[in-house]
Amino acid sequence: MHTELDFRAEPVGGPLARSLLREYTDEMASRYYGRPATGTEVDEALVEDPDDGLGPPTGVFLIAREGTEPVGCAGVRAQGPGVAELKRMYVRPAARGRGLGGALLAEIEQRTTALGYRAIRLDTRSDLVEARGLYATRGYVEIPAYNDARYASHWFQKDLRRG
Repeated sequence: MHTELDFRAEPVGGPLARSLLREYTDEMASRYYGRPATGTEVDEALVEDPDDGLGPPTGVFLIAREGTEPVGCAGVRAQGPGVAELKRMYVRPAARGRGLGGALLAEIEQRTTALGYRAIRLDTRSDLVEARGLYATRGYVEIPAYNDARYASHWFQKDLRRG
C-alpha cells in the first residue's frame, strides 16, 4: 500500500503541472505508437487536446505527493449539466502498484462531488488496460460514446451519488 498522500489543487498551467502533463502525454503517445514518442509528437498532442477547464470555477487539477515528491495528477472539468469529465489521470511509473491510482481517483471524485457534480465521465483507449481495470473496480460502467475524441475507444461513467 502507499504512504500518506497529499493532494493539492494547483493551476494546470503551473510549472509542476506542465511537467507532469508532459510526462503523461509522452507515455500516452509512446504507448499509442509502440515506440518512444518524439518531442514534436508530444508537443502536437498537447496542442491537439488542451487542458481547458481543469480549474476553478467548474473544474480542478490535483497533484498528488508522497512527502515532497510529486507522484501523480488528475483533473476534472465540466462536461454537461451535473456531469464532470475526468482528464489526465496519471501516476508516475515508479509510484505504480501501491494503490496510489485508487487513492487519487477517490480524492478527485470527492472534489468533483464538492463542485456539485452528480456524475463523472471519462474516455480512454483499449491499450490502457490498467486504467480500464481501475475504473471498473471503482464502480465506473461502460457507456456509449459521449464525445468524438480521436483516440478514445471506451467511455465510462460513475454516478457519484452512489459512491
